[in-house]
Amino acid sequence: MKETEYDLIRPYNQNEIPDAIHRITEDPLFQKLLNYLFPAEEHQKLKDTINQSKTRFEFQKEFMYRVIQSIVQKTSEELIFSNLKTLEKDKGYVFIANHRDIILDSSLLAMGLMENGFKTSEITWGDNLMISPFIVDVGKVNGMITVFREGSPKEMLKNSQRLSSYIRNNIKELNQSVWIAQRKGRSKNGNDTTDVSVLKMLSLSGEEKPPGSLKDLNITPVSISYEWEPCDILKVRELFISKQTTYVKNKDEDLFSIIGGVVANKGRIQITIGENINNSLHTVDTTVHNNLIIEQIAQIIDKQVRRNYHLWPTNFLAYDLLENSTKFADEYDEATKEKFGLKLEELYESVDGPRDELKTLFLKLYANPVYNKGL
Repeated sequence: MKETEYDLIRPYNQNEIPDAIHRITEDPLFQKLLNYLFPAEEHQKLKDTINQSKTRFEFQKEFMYRVIQSIVQKTSEELIFSNLKTLEKDKGYVFIANHRDIILDSSLLAMGLMENGFKTSEITWGDNLMISPFIVDVGKVNGMITVFREGSPKEMLKNSQRLSSYIRNNIKELNQSVWIAQRKGRSKNGNDTTDVSVLKMLSLSGEEKPPGSLKDLNITPVSISYEWEPCDILKVRELFISKQTTYVKNKDEDLFSIIGGVVANKGRIQITIGENINNSLHTVDTTVHNNLIIEQIAQIIDKQVRRNYHLWPTNFLAYDLLENSTKFADEYDEATKEKFGLKLEELYESVDGPRDELKTLFLKLYANPVYNKGL
């Protein structure tokens, strides 16, 4: 595939970055971001420093790292990275991750990689989220790969082939890692499950049939666990409405979800790197149809993501409330129960529906990771 065919989806190249950075710092949204994240006396110096950035790494080091660091300081109590040392610095990985927040999941991983001396990963990003020129510029300077969500079957196949080839070239030729969510959209119910279509897309560019077609990609599951789920009330609202009718997003809903995920308190956060699944592919039964082979590989990823998901007091409390038990009573305190109650009252005020049904959906969002561990 010709390099120019990647132009539709690739991040900005070296020559495009300086102009994009200039557009970013001149956009009114940039000033609003500075106002929220940094003291006024730092603004001009920070802007000058960013404008001097010539590469993705410089932009990430001087701006994105500081942005994410500030968000973590303002909205969380602790950020823990686990198992990063299992990665090799001269190797590219496809990080297949559970998806709980639109921008923070991949951004927090990038922060951990940078702090530990690794290259940051490029990031797959749905074209439906390109909701302003500012977001497009920030994303493409930051390593964003465009994923087209709509089109005819022929167009979707071509888009998938292009994306698969681009990712494979990144991993094999450039040793450049890529982050991709395990399914389209965030988990709304607390169940982290890999969509087989993601693995089929990755397999398209391989010379062998799966699992051989996936070995070159060094697929490594990643689990991100938030003590307080970003946009939990919005997620429950969407689930509830979806049960009644076809859910149609409001015009600015993705933007509200991005902002909500950034500003809301998240408590503690843990990101755990799993093991390269190449170590487990020998267990796959390859005598069956390709679709069944892909399903087995998805289950290998799911098992790791769920095993490495860190359970917080909120998860244990939700389980006990659903089960009307005290099984995990030692794992949470009165403060957690009080905040849970306030969250539920906020939910009831935000969504018009039967309280019992809304409560069950909310509790399952937090409790399902406990069920998935089989505790």
